Amino acid sequence: MADLIGKPVRALVVWEPVLPTDWGPPSTTALKRISDPRAVQFWDKDRLVSHRMGEHDGDSIVWDHIAVYGPGATWVDGPPRPVYADGPVVRVLEPARTAIVKALSGV
Repeated sequence: MADLIGKPVRALVVWEPVLPTDWGPPSTTALKRISDPRAVQFWDKDRLVSHRMGEHDGDSIVWDHIAVYGPGATWVDGPPRPVYADGPVVRVLEPARTAIVKALSGV
């Protein structure tokens, strides 16, 4: 995503326990996977974000998911409508990048 360097983009990375091995916050090694200084990482031990995004049981946990919000989007009672959302993250990087570029251009 080198074409987004210097663009007004902010990434919020939320780590949460989902798998049986997720008994604590991510390790320093895991946190280093996200090296862009525009990214802020959070540990959500109670999956509060997942619940606000629609989790109501073990089959509806929101994880390994990317959501792109346009400039000025604000969470009020819940998440705003994303301009793009899908997952797993590793499989949707290109469409997410395209959505970010479109959001930045106002399309």
